[in-house]
Amino acid sequence: MRLAELFMRAIGDSELSEVRAYDGSRAGTEGAPVRFEVRSPYAVSYLASAPGELGLTRAYITGHLDIAGDLHGALTRMHTLRVSDLSPALRARMAARLLGTRVRYPVKRPALEARLRGRKHSPERDQAAIAHHYDVSNRFYEWILGPSMTYTCAVYPNEDATLEQAQYFKHDLVARKLGLRSGMRLLDVGCGWGGMVMHAAKEYGVRALGVTLSRKQAEWAQKAIAQRGLGDLAEVRHLDYRDVEESDFDAISSIGLTEHIGRSQLPSYFESLYAKLRPGGRLLNHCITRADNSRPSSVKGFFDRYIFPDGELLSPGHIMSTMHDIGFELRHDENVREHYAKTLTAWADNLDEHWDEAVEEVGEQRARTWRLYLVASRIGFETNNIQLHQSLGVKLDGARSGMPLRPDWD
Repeated sequence: MRLAELFMRAIGDSELSEVRAYDGSRAGTEGAPVRFEVRSPYAVSYLASAPGELGLTRAYITGHLDIAGDLHGALTRMHTLRVSDLSPALRARMAARLLGTRVRYPVKRPALEARLRGRKHSPERDQAAIAHHYDVSNRFYEWILGPSMTYTCAVYPNEDATLEQAQYFKHDLVARKLGLRSGMRLLDVGCGWGGMVMHAAKEYGVRALGVTLSRKQAEWAQKAIAQRGLGDLAEVRHLDYRDVEESDFDAISSIGLTEHIGRSQLPSYFESLYAKLRPGGRLLNHCITRADNSRPSSVKGFFDRYIFPDGELLSPGHIMSTMHDIGFELRHDENVREHYAKTLTAWADNLDEHWDEAVEEVGEQRARTWRLYLVASRIGFETNNIQLHQSLGVKLDGARSGMPLRPDWD
């Protein structure tokens, strides 16, 4: 069996796919919506050195394996594939072929793989993990995220809303859930490029402080705040949330930070936020979660090595239970995972639109990494492998919550 046929069997025979290999072999349907191109023996060697997701990732990122056409369709079909589904005879053939290739064509891990040191979730290691993903290029992020520069799940008010409209709606939904009013003080932890901070200041007259571990994000945000004339109300600092000295905030928003905290650090995280709120203050926690508790929380494989090193995805029940045990009264929760699938689709479209510029700015390997990450993440939300929950808690003032009898944010 030639290489293209072996590869086709490995990814799952489909009339929607075609495989072409460097040895001149071809398999599948000519002109299919998806074409896998095994460009060199190094692609096979990557598979041999790390069978499964990580080997495929390394081969794709380095360009020795390419996927032409419908990347979303290709990864969706491969999403359900397991090596254990292959027959013993086919696995034996692949092992023999790959082992021989690995000996002849040794490979190194791509330089983009994260190599963090020190105690997991220590301030120093967290700083390195955040820098790995976020301190890339503000221009690169501008092309992907669009004018809002908001790198968290948007909330679409309707099917036809644009990405910008959905990001505005998300920030406003958070503001309304928090009950923001003029004169209040907001702390936004893990604030990114300051989108929530600037929204709260501009639309609600709130004094808003944002903190981020990304120096490039803080620099971009402070410049944007000055340009928009919001300096009297809004501020973004390059600072760990654990080092915020102020307290008695009326509200705290945590939008896309909890994924970086870690299971073991979650109680102290919510304790810190609880201590910074005044009695009656509200916390809105917005984060990616696992769909259930059947798997470990730590992110593994491609996402740990290339995207969010040290990331951990917890179940919504665990997060809300921890908030409750710290002292928050839980008042509302909603899952908006379909909205994240739409958000990621828009980001992937933006990357494709600016592909040549992105490659020039950050290099082809990083651009290919992002293309893979955005599409794979979209599939995760579409298949309910991961979710996005907004959980609203209040720090009671005695027994008074200050909450309306019914939710008033819609």
